[in-house]
Amino acid sequence: MNYGTADFLRTVTPDDVRGARKMLSGVARVTAMESSRHLSRTVGTPVHLKCENLQRTGSFKLRGAYVRIAGLLPEQRAAGVVAASAGNHAQGVALASSLLGVRSTVFMPKGAPLPKISATREYGAEVRLHGQVVDEALAAAEEYADETGAVLIHPFDHPDVIAGQGTVGLEILEQCPEVRTIVVGMGGGGLIAGIAVAVKALRPDVRIIGVQAAGAAAYPPSLAAGHPVSVRHPATMADGIKVGRPGDVPFGIVEHLVDEVRTVTEGELSAALLLCLERAKLVVEPAGASPVAALLSRPDAFAGPVVAVLSGGNVDPVLMERVLRHGMAAQGRYLAVRLRLTDRPGALASLLGALSVVDANVLDVSHVRTDPRLGLTEVEVEVHLETKGPEHCAEVEQALRDAGYMVLHGMD
Repeated sequence: MNYGTADFLRTVTPDDVRGARKMLSGVARVTAMESSRHLSRTVGTPVHLKCENLQRTGSFKLRGAYVRIAGLLPEQRAAGVVAASAGNHAQGVALASSLLGVRSTVFMPKGAPLPKISATREYGAEVRLHGQVVDEALAAAEEYADETGAVLIHPFDHPDVIAGQGTVGLEILEQCPEVRTIVVGMGGGGLIAGIAVAVKALRPDVRIIGVQAAGAAAYPPSLAAGHPVSVRHPATMADGIKVGRPGDVPFGIVEHLVDEVRTVTEGELSAALLLCLERAKLVVEPAGASPVAALLSRPDAFAGPVVAVLSGGNVDPVLMERVLRHGMAAQGRYLAVRLRLTDRPGALASLLGALSVVDANVLDVSHVRTDPRLGLTEVEVEVHLETKGPEHCAEVEQALRDAGYMVLHGMD
């Protein structure tokens, strides 16, 4: 394929996006645009949050899935549709199919979060668990499509899907007409490609910045090479943007219309998710928080007003607990220390007394007595603490050393 031509700009046009919006009327919500005082102070310019985490099914995916399925011919609808996803696309396809009266089958990895599996079934899809990762589930979905004639609904690599996602861009321009920068998380690229088509046609001056997790960033090397390349073993907590290879169709659009692609770390994602929950009172999954993570990592790099697209809010409660703890640790608000004590009455009370002097709140205490590294009269204690920032973490560790304890492990 020749990715260097403008042909890819004709795969999805502004008229396609406007047509998708008419199709989605009464189906997809016009999601809220919330201003963020905290982020505005941090970045030094007005920052607004486009809350696709409050969309039906909890993410933007319904938009593209509905437009794709609604555009099928009657005989294609009769054959049903099939998809593969770890969560958001699965739910979007399931609800869109139910609304349109089309039978849907969704292949999900065996390790997909139970809440997402349950939600997909409740929206009306038949769920089949296959493989350990989405790529294996996708291979099974493709085989199913070949065997049954069901239409495969790709999560990002189809013009109809991109046009549906582009309706987010039209809403942004209406809700924040003065916008100068739009920041969007990206995996395969369907959402940012659609937004770019919609926005650049009306406001070519608006900068569109994509954000990828550093451990699953396929776009930077792909853009450098001039064609999609694969990242082996993508790794990130942000499963909504954990994609090993850009889609062919969105890549051509991104290459021509997206101004910049940035990457963020897992720690930055955790801190962003925590900020959305605490300051904006919004439940956002790690992928949905990626634009906020980019703002926090380089607050001086964005011309405002800025709109950050919170693409989804479907986060597994178990993952949420881990991510929040990780985010608190990154901010110095959570500390785990491992100490070796003499196994005698009162030793733990003395330790807790030393911690109370420096006003560290004890969340959890665990003992290990059977480790072969321990002496006969020794016990190892791990204490999890709520702290007040990096300086307080350092103060706590120093207080423990001053009290005669050897800090074997600290986590700030």
